[in-house]
Amino acid sequence: MAEERPNIARFRFYEELNDFLPKHQRKRTFDYAFQGRPAVKNAIEGMGVPHTEVDLILVNGASVGFGHPPHHGDFVSVYPVFEAFDISPLVKLHKRPLRHPAFILDVHLGTLARRLRLLGFDALYQNDYTDPEIVAIAAREGRIILTRDRGLLCRKAVTRGCRIRAQAPELQVREVLDRFDLYGQAAPFTRCTACNGRLDPVPKGEVSAALPPGTRRSHDAFFRCRACGKIYWEGAHFSRLNALVKQYLNRRPERC
Repeated sequence: MAEERPNIARFRFYEELNDFLPKHQRKRTFDYAFQGRPAVKNAIEGMGVPHTEVDLILVNGASVGFGHPPHHGDFVSVYPVFEAFDISPLVKLHKRPLRHPAFILDVHLGTLARRLRLLGFDALYQNDYTDPEIVAIAAREGRIILTRDRGLLCRKAVTRGCRIRAQAPELQVREVLDRFDLYGQAAPFTRCTACNGRLDPVPKGEVSAALPPGTRRSHDAFFRCRACGKIYWEGAHFSRLNALVKQYLNRRPERC
């Protein structure tokens, strides 16, 4: 009996999705051979692209969902997440853009978590989170997973996530701001960098006993974390942190 010939669909991935592909498949159209009727999501992840990185799939020009099975001869175009743009007239793969995102970060991104908190973003992090815990918390609280682990984003229960490509924290911050278009949503110095809790103004009299003598004499404005009780004020390090915030929020010019 002759072997059944495989079906062939043609795939093309766009923009940063190419980072997940081997070099010979990047920024070009290539053939994908398959048997049966696999969902397009399985095909995409089989090529190494996490489904959380994908926001739009076009098959022969028509938008489809992850469960759509490609057919022989189909042309499949795969696009990255469009957080900064409204493409709601198209059939998207996720319910809606996350305009007020909350994050959870894996164990390798502690510095990024603190920098996001400095900018006022909800960034949950513990250095002992396991991958199943991260996935469960993200699903329960509607958080976006930030990770450098591609495998974590391929888990079925994950609906929103971003693989952080940069290694330096400064570049990681910029990557998140650009990816989710967060420049207009920053609220610097409103979260505790230690625990992620909200900061509230607190009268000096309520915290005076816990202050160093020099701070008690030279400062009058204080903030306290709702969660852990840590006290903040504009100390000697504030000018450095403020300069760092301005550097992060200085949106880079668009490329021509």
